[in-house]
Amino acid sequence: MLHLRVVCPPEHTTEVIGILDAEPGATHLIVLRGVAVAPEGDVVEADVAREAADAVIERLCALDLDHVGAITLEQIDTALSDAADKAAEAAPGEAADAVVWEELLSRTGEESRLNATFLGFMIIACLLAAVGVVTDSAVTLVGAMVVGPEFGPLAAIAVGLVRRRRDLVSRAAVALAVGFPLAMVITAGGTFVGEWAGLLDVTAVRGGHTVDFVYDVGVFSLIVALLAGAAGMLSMTSAKSAALVGVFISVTTIPAAGYAAVAAVLGEWQRCLYSIGQLGLNLVGIVVAASLVLLVRKRTWTSKDNGRPLSTG
Repeated sequence: MLHLRVVCPPEHTTEVIGILDAEPGATHLIVLRGVAVAPEGDVVEADVAREAADAVIERLCALDLDHVGAITLEQIDTALSDAADKAAEAAPGEAADAVVWEELLSRTGEESRLNATFLGFMIIACLLAAVGVVTDSAVTLVGAMVVGPEFGPLAAIAVGLVRRRRDLVSRAAVALAVGFPLAMVITAGGTFVGEWAGLLDVTAVRGGHTVDFVYDVGVFSLIVALLAGAAGMLSMTSAKSAALVGVFISVTTIPAAGYAAVAAVLGEWQRCLYSIGQLGLNLVGIVVAASLVLLVRKRTWTSKDNGRPLSTG
């Protein structure tokens, strides 16, 4: 279930109540008149089954409430109510299969922003990957995969392509175009300093190691990227977000970036280029698979995108 709160001008309150009262998947309807201050108006609240939320939001946006008022959604972890159970049963479909498109746009828009936090995670993940490469530690590489924040912008690009949101695509592309090169340059500098200080024996990388799969580009690299992109987008568009962790540790985006930085310091340009190729293959594969998943799930698309600008906060 999702908790819906609508701030609306008084002249729209009756229509909002009618929309929610007529929706079988909505319950626990509450009306608070005159309590909203900014923007001024009434507040209408209800609990809505996830599978009914997209249609409800479409009807509310048709009243222009996303501009003259506000519409917010929150996840309800526990609801002990017979009325909530009946609403969930009355709503069409299954909650896990439901896509709340406005929620997806908001989530990917936020996770695709280029900011200090995103860059910090990207740099830390790339440095961890470099340590994993130099020490031949697959466990450290897995840690780098989990820390890496790159799936958010990749998912945003897929959503932007399918919903034709150029602003979302450009924001995510900028985050990746800045984040990966910056992280790789800093990682190369850190590798050079570590070697100079005697902390890292980067010459050990020249031998055969268990982490050499990072730069070994092949058909299975593409298969894994496609499967990971599909699983990641399925997780983001449903209530089963736990699968994202498996996505993070199945693709070699961050490890490839870290390996490329270390190889560049060593002058191993072939391995560096192979690693960059691995990185590019994984990025493209994830976006393609995620976009295909969204196209398949497009049958639940209830309305055209209303073109609201992405949040900058």
